[in-house]
Amino acid sequence: MIAEQIFGLEKQLDPFFARLQLRDTLGLDEKRAIIQSARDRLHFSSGEDLVVEGDRPMRCVLVTSGFACRYRLLPSGERQIMAIHLPGDFVDLHSFLLKEMDHSVGALTECTAVGFPHESLLQVTERFPHLTRMLWLMTLIDAAGHREWLIGLGLLSAPQRTARLFCEIYKRLEIVGLARDHEFRFPVTQVAMGDALGISAVHVNRVVQELRQQDLITWERGTVRILDWSRLVATGQFSDRYLHLVREPR
Repeated sequence: MIAEQIFGLEKQLDPFFARLQLRDTLGLDEKRAIIQSARDRLHFSSGEDLVVEGDRPMRCVLVTSGFACRYRLLPSGERQIMAIHLPGDFVDLHSFLLKEMDHSVGALTECTAVGFPHESLLQVTERFPHLTRMLWLMTLIDAAGHREWLIGLGLLSAPQRTARLFCEIYKRLEIVGLARDHEFRFPVTQVAMGDALGISAVHVNRVVQELRQQDLITWERGTVRILDWSRLVATGQFSDRYLHLVREPR
């Protein structure tokens, strides 16, 4: 029974291991240590918060299915999404050291996740220095993504930002085996897209229609199909350099 539970958990963590193993070799002992550190299996409904600003979490949460987002709310109630989290992403690994959350993480769709108590992560990082560097690498890649987000919001037009976002989501889902042939599931509302792109939902609709008319994408029933990858990349001025998709010793 225990072996079955471990196998089931390992399958849930496959996207996370895929992210790590794309960038460096992960030892069997390191993989086993991560699996044994997992505790809670979690479920979140669309719109529910995984972590709330001001919280002092005692665990880190790793998304295993669905889409979540890192966001801040202004006193006016306006929301700015700063990152979209996919299966295989730790949404609050930084809380292990920062302790208090300075933003929230919410579910954009129904999500499942696994909780890792900080105490367990402390033991892992003390025993496995290479694995510690790999977890650090994941937070650095998150930071690289934030820099790209900032460039998009500051310098690119709405159609360019939208094209870039579709390119990023496809590439990140492809890494973990959840996208292929330039097609992927993306059941996110246009309101959420607007909060991520810094525009209204009405504007999102107009921009998506523009990309459709240019035969760059289709987005129907929660599935995005990229019709011309090269032109979409050019439109969004997208480069995957910030994702650091290189396997080398860390």
